[in-house]
Amino acid sequence: MLHPQDDRYVLTSPTAMPQAGGFLWNRHMMIQVTCRGYATAQFMQPEPAKYSHAPNLEAKSFMQPEQAYYAHHPGRFFYVKDEETGELFSAPYEPVRGGVERFEFSVGHQDLRWTVEKFGVRIELTLTLPLEDVAELWTFNVTNLSDRPRKISVYPYFTIGYMSWMNQSAEYRHDLGGIVASSVTPYQKLEDYFKNRLFKDRTVLLCETAPDAWEVNQAAFEGEGGLHAPSAVDGERLACGDARYETPVGVVQYRVKLAPGANEQRRLLFGPAFDDAKIAQLRARHLSESGFVLAARDQEAYQREGAGVLSIATPDQELDNFVNRWLARQVYYHGDVNRLSTDPQTRNYLQDNMGMAYVKPASSRAAFLHALTQQEASGAMPDGILLFEGAQLKYINQIPHTDHCVWLPVCLRAYLDETGDDAILDEPVTSHDGSVKSAFERITLAMDWLLHKRDARGLSYIEQGDWCDPMNMVGYKGRGVSGWLTVAAGYALALWAEVCERRGDAALAARMRAGVEDLNRAANTHLWDGNWYARGITDDDVKFGVAQDVEGRIYLNPQSWSFLSGAANSEQRSRMLAQIDAQLATPYGVQMFAPPYSKMREDVGRVTQKHPGSAENGAVYNHAAVFYIYSLYAIGESGRAFDALRKMIPGPDTDDYLRRGQLPVFIPNYYRGAYKEYPRTAGRSSQLFNTGTVAWVYRCVIEGLCGLKGDGNGLAVNPQLPPHWPGMSATRRFRGAVFEVEIKRGPVDQVTVRCNGTMLSAARIDNIEAGRTYRLEVTIP
Repeated sequence: MLHPQDDRYVLTSPTAMPQAGGFLWNRHMMIQVTCRGYATAQFMQPEPAKYSHAPNLEAKSFMQPEQAYYAHHPGRFFYVKDEETGELFSAPYEPVRGGVERFEFSVGHQDLRWTVEKFGVRIELTLTLPLEDVAELWTFNVTNLSDRPRKISVYPYFTIGYMSWMNQSAEYRHDLGGIVASSVTPYQKLEDYFKNRLFKDRTVLLCETAPDAWEVNQAAFEGEGGLHAPSAVDGERLACGDARYETPVGVVQYRVKLAPGANEQRRLLFGPAFDDAKIAQLRARHLSESGFVLAARDQEAYQREGAGVLSIATPDQELDNFVNRWLARQVYYHGDVNRLSTDPQTRNYLQDNMGMAYVKPASSRAAFLHALTQQEASGAMPDGILLFEGAQLKYINQIPHTDHCVWLPVCLRAYLDETGDDAILDEPVTSHDGSVKSAFERITLAMDWLLHKRDARGLSYIEQGDWCDPMNMVGYKGRGVSGWLTVAAGYALALWAEVCERRGDAALAARMRAGVEDLNRAANTHLWDGNWYARGITDDDVKFGVAQDVEGRIYLNPQSWSFLSGAANSEQRSRMLAQIDAQLATPYGVQMFAPPYSKMREDVGRVTQKHPGSAENGAVYNHAAVFYIYSLYAIGESGRAFDALRKMIPGPDTDDYLRRGQLPVFIPNYYRGAYKEYPRTAGRSSQLFNTGTVAWVYRCVIEGLCGLKGDGNGLAVNPQLPPHWPGMSATRRFRGAVFEVEIKRGPVDQVTVRCNGTMLSAARIDNIEAGRTYRLEVTIP
């Protein structure tokens, strides 16, 4: 059913995992396509926009978790008809369905491919994207598998949908070589006209080879048969109609005569455009064999830039496949295009670019400095980072959250450890108010803001949310506090104290450490509930996330970050770990909290209104789970850490793949939780690949599992293998050098390292020379 093939995964059933899909992107667009042909695409102009729409007026929203697909959901379908028998099927699978004789959906780094066979005909589809333009490049090959000549019609169908209530139309343009659908983005305010007039309000389906016929009118194409049996394909030729303030569609017909074993190939381009001149440019640039070859070559080169710094060989081959071929790719997507947003949340922007420290450090450096330009005079960080002039904070970034300063030292520390680039700290940063301070001074100011933004007990205010966006009613009256943020601030200050020490500023380091002690003391005095830490205290002075709560009794985040901050002592840690195992662990990962809320709790907020087990309401929310994994490696709990890490990746057994319904080519933002309450849906993937999880997973694999962690002086070696592994090997690229590492267990009390045949006095390599290869033989207890 599911097979890894080099840098690809192949699914051989369209029905076993119907939501499974893959995603492609370039610097200006993204598309996610399911194995059955449904597609979600967006591009930047400069805000996110669509060129393939639903059949009704759509609200602007983010990509949706567990996206619901329906007959008229935007898709890319290819109807295939035997002109002599009238037999009809569609590829990839929708909308005709009805079963096929062979099915393969193959996900690669720079393309998606399908192979479908039925009625003695094979159709092969390939989708790739050019590097810079917003366009889908499609190739289809149709082959006669039978021993008789065949007359076949192929009808590529591309959803255009309901473009505009103001103005929409479509027609076939012989001069441009394809279907052109035109619209006007709706507006009412005068000033919006000037914003909108340069929008790409056309959607085009261009054909390298002129089709035999076409249809651009959705209703005319479907007729009485609907999408699964459209009336238009009953005839010999499509009607070559138009659409005049009618919902447009892009359908063309190719009539081919195929001898036994013969095949025909066609190339198509689908995407948005501004005007005729831009359409002609797209055609000239891409719509040819050489244009498609160049696009594939450019994409391959672009993907190589995000290859990352690690490859591993372990007893778990499926884990190796994911880490070596897919994990860095997802990290790269997040950091290189910032999730295709113009105002990413500050915490997301910083964590995504923490991941880029391992993939493309120069981008990481630039991002950290850019974020600091938007710091407020008080030291606070904004809720979102504006990426270009004229961008505005939107949606969740208009809601006040109090956690954003925490991520500065947490994420920058990864960059410093990976690169040794302490010079970034002395870079002058000019803020929007014109003040100039060094990066070091600005982050120190942010740490002071964290210390200031506390109540009389020393606990951190939450306002309308911390890391958990929908926890919006704990502190909206100005008194509620966050248990997680209290210990997270302690960890941030502890990290910054180490940076201060490295710079020789002992006095500032001591002040930061005093802040850590104060925060940890406050957490233990006011939040410790006997076996775990409370999640917070509401505006009305009610602790929540405590043993007496029927719902939301125990939250994961305060426990994880108390391990990192040092708030929890060894006895507390033992109690917490036992309770996490008992109350939060599931076969699909560790739940964010439990039990999930079943009704609104007005002193906690809208997180309690989400469906139990979905998203932040008690799901296996992978971002929270990876914080836990990172904290487990920090305290030496390697067995628990690996168990939780491995459960983030679908498989390797068939039952797990079917339960999650997702290919192991990305980590989703969550798997369904509510494992005890709703076991039928537990483990189901959200299919949403936008998540802050992946930067941390990469960090955990590199620095925790493999134990190959940089610091100010060099590379420290401290692998933390799961107890059942006898060893592993890894290739690690670090500061221009290559480390070939063999790890095995042996009769030692502590980690020992032999480098290029010489036993080292300590498990670390300093004075690293770029361009050199270091061969390490590592023995662990």
